[in-house]
Amino acid sequence: MDYQFKDIEQKWQQFWADNATFKAEDKSAKPKYYVMDMFPYPSGAGLHVGHPLGYIASDIFARYKRLKGFNVLHPMGYDSFGLPAEQYAIQTGQHPAVTTEANIATYRRQLDQIGFSFDWSREVRTSSPDFYKWTQWIFMQLFNSWYNKAADKAESIAKLVEHFEKNGSAGINAVCDEEVQSFTAASWNAMSSNEQQAELLKYRLTYLRESTVNWCPALGTVLANDEVKDGFSERGGYPVEQKKMMQWSMRITAYAERLLQGLDTIDWPEPLKEMQRNWIGKSVGATVKFPIENQESRVKSQEYIEVFTTRVDTIFGVTSLVLAPEHELVVELTTPEQKSAIEAYIEQTKKKSELDRMADAKTVSGAFTGSYVINPLNNEKVPIWIADYVLAGYGTGAVMGVPSGDQRDYLFAKHFNLPIPPIIDIQNIETEADPTKEGKYINSDFINGLNYKEATAAVIAKLEAIGAGKAKVNFRMRDAIFGRQRYWGEPVPVYFKDGLPHLIDEHNLPLLLPEVDKYLPTESGEPPLGRAEGWAYKASPKYSPKERTLEDPTADSTLSFGEGRGEAKDAYPYELSTMPGWAGSSWYWYRYMDAHNENEFASKQAIEYWKDVDLYIGGSEHATGHLLYSRFWNKFLKDIDLVFEEEPFKKLINQGMIQGRSNFVYRLVDEEGRGTNTFVSRGLIGQYKTSPLHVDVNFVQNDILDIQKFKNWRPEYIDAEFILENGKYICGVEVEKMSKSKFNVVNPDDIIECYGADTLRMYEMFLGPLEQSKPWNTNGIEGVFKFLRKFWRLFHNEAWAFTVSDAEPTKAELKSLHKIIRKVEEDVERFSFNTSVSSFMIAVNELTDLKCNNRAILQDMVITLSSYAPHICEELWVMLGNKPGTLSYATYPKFNPAYLVEDEFSYPISFNGKTKMNLNISLSLDPQAIEAFALANADVQKYLDHKAPKKVIVVKGRIINMVV
Repeated sequence: MDYQFKDIEQKWQQFWADNATFKAEDKSAKPKYYVMDMFPYPSGAGLHVGHPLGYIASDIFARYKRLKGFNVLHPMGYDSFGLPAEQYAIQTGQHPAVTTEANIATYRRQLDQIGFSFDWSREVRTSSPDFYKWTQWIFMQLFNSWYNKAADKAESIAKLVEHFEKNGSAGINAVCDEEVQSFTAASWNAMSSNEQQAELLKYRLTYLRESTVNWCPALGTVLANDEVKDGFSERGGYPVEQKKMMQWSMRITAYAERLLQGLDTIDWPEPLKEMQRNWIGKSVGATVKFPIENQESRVKSQEYIEVFTTRVDTIFGVTSLVLAPEHELVVELTTPEQKSAIEAYIEQTKKKSELDRMADAKTVSGAFTGSYVINPLNNEKVPIWIADYVLAGYGTGAVMGVPSGDQRDYLFAKHFNLPIPPIIDIQNIETEADPTKEGKYINSDFINGLNYKEATAAVIAKLEAIGAGKAKVNFRMRDAIFGRQRYWGEPVPVYFKDGLPHLIDEHNLPLLLPEVDKYLPTESGEPPLGRAEGWAYKASPKYSPKERTLEDPTADSTLSFGEGRGEAKDAYPYELSTMPGWAGSSWYWYRYMDAHNENEFASKQAIEYWKDVDLYIGGSEHATGHLLYSRFWNKFLKDIDLVFEEEPFKKLINQGMIQGRSNFVYRLVDEEGRGTNTFVSRGLIGQYKTSPLHVDVNFVQNDILDIQKFKNWRPEYIDAEFILENGKYICGVEVEKMSKSKFNVVNPDDIIECYGADTLRMYEMFLGPLEQSKPWNTNGIEGVFKFLRKFWRLFHNEAWAFTVSDAEPTKAELKSLHKIIRKVEEDVERFSFNTSVSSFMIAVNELTDLKCNNRAILQDMVITLSSYAPHICEELWVMLGNKPGTLSYATYPKFNPAYLVEDEFSYPISFNGKTKMNLNISLSLDPQAIEAFALANADVQKYLDHKAPKKVIVVKGRIINMVV
């Protein structure tokens, strides 16, 4: 029977599901290997052909590792909280859980039909209560921890309290807020409970503080930096402004040095590691305190402004002090004369995201406050400005402007006509930008004549002596904001009493999302959870019997307090914000290890066995989001002895993007520039005035338009006319991002319907190197399908009856087999899947030419190909007489180099100088024996007409020529 891919693929997908073929064992004598993909957000559009690229690569590797004798964990789940479902709920009133469930069903169907070897028994969904219970639990551990610099790790807040009770704040070296108090043990013990809790909040790893955030009024929520582009929300294109809000934050900065050093221990792409290094942004420098002029009359709250600089040696060249527009002292520093200009500039800054402000190096802007500081080393007055290139969250939110030492400071000074005094003699310096050259300082008081290193040390010593500064290491990375004013996210397990946050009892987890009448902020501007009735906490609340779950989102989950709801005075309001999208994805690989544990996020035994992820495949767009936060949470969990590894992902590969191949039709334009209903074929557009229009790629085959499908596409095209070339309409082509708006999205369902999942899998790998972006081109998929059909043909005779031979393999057959065994082994280990596909095609062509139907050869070929095309190989494996379901755990064929030793040569045989045939002859024979062997060949005798040649010329290892 010919290759019936539909029947074969459905059969084996059902078999794998029914028999849990890929369920990983939690304990095995085999070595473990953990392969994981960045799990998808289940959107309503489902998968397009670009999405499975990384999944196919990881699946090939997982299947290959099983064949190599590993116990493989290859799980899949869904990052199912998020803004898209909530926006859909706002528009339709439908609960986000309902749409999320429907979207997951679509994704699951599509993933199953591609034939992935996922262990579905471990599926996780971040929006499922049995998952986010543990996300909330980890939040509680962070809240109950502080970072001890002396121990260089997180410790229990109880240990900090114990120290305060015995020693006060003396001897504490912590990552904490800057405004912590100094107190004795007696003072601490005399504090009220609320005073103690307020002070502890300054130390906790997750805490509340006023932060500058990306606020989107239209969406009613805070957005992460990567959700904002050019001042607008990525979703919906709504304006975004900078706004100060009380927000939950996490002290990822406590782990800055460990996050930086850990990059040297993991096998990740170097560009991605460099992105993280730049984001962490370690700088070695000094802090300087600039006293505020006339501070007594102008600024009541502070005597000085502190800056951090990496070039403290340039302090004598300071001509301005520039603050972030959000700096807390701006209002106090602004004189009445400058008030309107300052307020207008602050309003203008609110329209820019922090990323935009950091990236916009060419535009110079700012406003003068009217106030001054004093340079602590020369007592000169320095004007105080504000400018949007200074960020409130980086360093101290203030920089010293040195126009002769920094390009941006130079442009700022030049724009506002500020002085630009030289501070260093550059006569003997090759480049002014390199301070390490042996230049000498001038106009710089006590450092005149010193070089860079000497001057830096001298300035720091002087600042420390007068109490105006000190050496410091600074990091660009800021604490991570951990709150969103949304509905569809994890509730924060916190209630408020006397204005202070407190954790709920662990036995109340999970804290389920309540019902709301709308998924919008309240009329008073509170987040959507502010709409929930009875959204409050009592010491021992009990959930009503019918708790709401993802499967039943409408069930009543309101709290009952004892016999009744309780009085309002007995209940404390819950936090109204929900957790950000990165919360659940910051630990989900551990839940895969023990997905159904009701008592722990994962058992010690499971974590000890699986340890970490050996291979992680996903996009580089998550470099400074998910991947950084995951490393942070992992290090924290190790600090509190819940996990064993410092880094979560040993090896990471960023797959490239599959781009769309857009097609265009060309509309004829009339003399007034208006589009007509006539379309010109691509090769003729030079003769007409036309404008291009995207056309649905599903109407195009090999760039030829299906005119009838196009006419039926939209009512206005039903009467369209076409100017053809050679009777066909040829479309234009361009490679672009795959997008619904460009009509170039290719649904994998359509490819599988026409060619099968094995063809899709191999073709996606064939397109090019995994890490590179490449265009999708359906035109080439036919070749991969023909290859699989040709492979199937090796096992069948001309009547399509299954026929294999048990004869001994020939040397040529063994050579062809072992070439592909070695090639695939090498390619898979270095993730070069595209070259393997090419090699499979060559091997099948060779075996076809050899008329090979040898069982031993073909069985090993089935095993070798099975990682790439599992369905066809499972079918052939059983046809070869093996037990169903055993292919996935067969042994990968052992490469034997002896079969590749060249002991024969295919001699071209020429007759009177014209090559007519080739003949394999042993290289061990001498010329006389070669001649005798050739003359004994029946085909050679045919060409000689069974007559003796006049002369035979033998060039060993090259050619045989017979003169007739």
